[in-house]
Amino acid sequence: MSASIRRYRASDHEGVYDVCVRTGAAGQDARSRYSTDRLLGDIYAGPYLHIAPEHAYVLDNGQRAVGYVIGTPSTPDFVAAYLADWLPRMRGTYAPPAAAPASDEERKLADMFGPQHMLRPELAPHPAHLHINLLPDYQGAGHGRALISTFLASVAAAGARSCHLTVRTANAGALRFYDKLGWRPIEVADPGPSIFLVKSTSGST
Repeated sequence: MSASIRRYRASDHEGVYDVCVRTGAAGQDARSRYSTDRLLGDIYAGPYLHIAPEHAYVLDNGQRAVGYVIGTPSTPDFVAAYLADWLPRMRGTYAPPAAAPASDEERKLADMFGPQHMLRPELAPHPAHLHINLLPDYQGAGHGRALISTFLASVAAAGARSCHLTVRTANAGALRFYDKLGWRPIEVADPGPSIFLVKSTSGST
């Protein structure tokens, strides 16, 4: 389907949240999976739109956002801003999980209340990171490649020389996609149910 990439606008906020939840279960629809459909957006989309909107881009089909790429050129700076500004906003809506999260939702809340998990020494040489999601009808047409290329150019201009991302091991389609684009796996301690991938910001995807 026809669509074009443009910079994120504040009016795209709900569209980005919608794409986030509709692709939030290893690429599948996660609506009604958690106590609120806003949970995934509040963890994995909202903070980037709030903290680093200048590095947010959407795929627009002429009516709405049907995909997006968001992220930061500096994970340490992002985590500091998250703790200082985003997390206080979330405390009025969500409560921290138990010390040993048992359910999938509790593990998601652990991500929300413990953003320091993003600060891994193995990833220090790859300070930028991103999240990308597209609705199914817009996958497989080159839009994902173009979104990533746009984002890498954006963070490269901000001084980031390398970028990382995580993919759930269950998301085989995404792993094949990133392999074709030249992202390579990197070993990290205790990766959990994810694989970490890295790529230079120079050149095209």
